[in-house]
Amino acid sequence: MLRVLMLCAAWLASQHAGAHRADDALPALDFVAPAPGTYQLHRIMPAVTLLGFIYTTCVDPDGCPLAYRVFDSLKTSIHATPDLGGKVRFVTLSFDPARDTPTVMARYAGSRLEQEQGLEWYFLTTRSVHDLLPLVEGFGQDVRYSVDKSSGKPRRELSHVLKVFLIDRLGDIREIYSSAFLHPQTVMNDIKTLLMERQDVTK
Repeated sequence: MLRVLMLCAAWLASQHAGAHRADDALPALDFVAPAPGTYQLHRIMPAVTLLGFIYTTCVDPDGCPLAYRVFDSLKTSIHATPDLGGKVRFVTLSFDPARDTPTVMARYAGSRLEQEQGLEWYFLTTRSVHDLLPLVEGFGQDVRYSVDKSSGKPRRELSHVLKVFLIDRLGDIREIYSSAFLHPQTVMNDIKTLLMERQDVTK
């Protein structure tokens, strides 16, 4: 799942870089690529990931805005802790791709979109609900659309239980925070605990 999120990050970056066409010429490969299995890919930068699902139009103070405030507070604490530099990343992922376009997500991120002092904070969206569903289902997010009783048609008002996921350096979910337990000090202690663990490099 984490790899899918990183692919989303790459796609979002490409949206900011400008539109690309499928028939654009690829650069020529000026070396012989080694055959699969004849080499080893090393872990370049192990990092603990804090993932929150949001939608930018959420107004529930105990929902998406709470996650944003907690992430922002943690960002300040991480910047003040040099030992954590480059070891933690944040991912804020929208589950309302129809409205939360890359442009909207960039505006929602503001200056936080840029890497500061070793902390990467990704603000991501997907191309469509179809692309989003495997992520939502994989992380057990229950998302519902409300129904307009007068017309019987779905309204674009999302309802969900806030969940923030703490993912370790091996890609395993180690903690799930609801709004009742989503506090910067609690999350920071959990991040430090994970970073103190000895990682099994053979896993």
